[in-house]
Amino acid sequence: MLTWIVIASGGALGCMARHGVNRLVHQQWPMMRFPAATLIVNLVGCCVVGALAGLIASGQLPMRTQWREFVFVGLLGGFTTFSTFGLDTVTLIRTGDATQALLNVVLQIVGGLGGVYIGLVVFERLGPTVR
Repeated sequence: MLTWIVIASGGALGCMARHGVNRLVHQQWPMMRFPAATLIVNLVGCCVVGALAGLIASGQLPMRTQWREFVFVGLLGGFTTFSTFGLDTVTLIRTGDATQALLNVVLQIVGGLGGVYIGLVVFERLGPTVR
């Protein structure tokens, strides 16, 4: 039960941080159409997950299991799941499984975009559009 509380706490903080970045970007550039906030969140999240994974792997940052769950699954997971996608893909490449890494990239991106499109089209046709 404690694991779930640890993850939920980190996730709440990560979501609030993501929302904070979104608000800040939209306050600075209110007319911008490019999803800069999402880009910033994804790039920052990927850099942080890479840095932390490197520090842990090199033994420079010992981290107990519950702190790893708080930071990686909760905080960074709430901030951006793209960082997890990046770490999974790079790990596959570094362990010599480039085919699985490429498969992960293709399935995640094509499948994710396809899922968004299909969900949007299906549910737009089912009822009135929410605005």
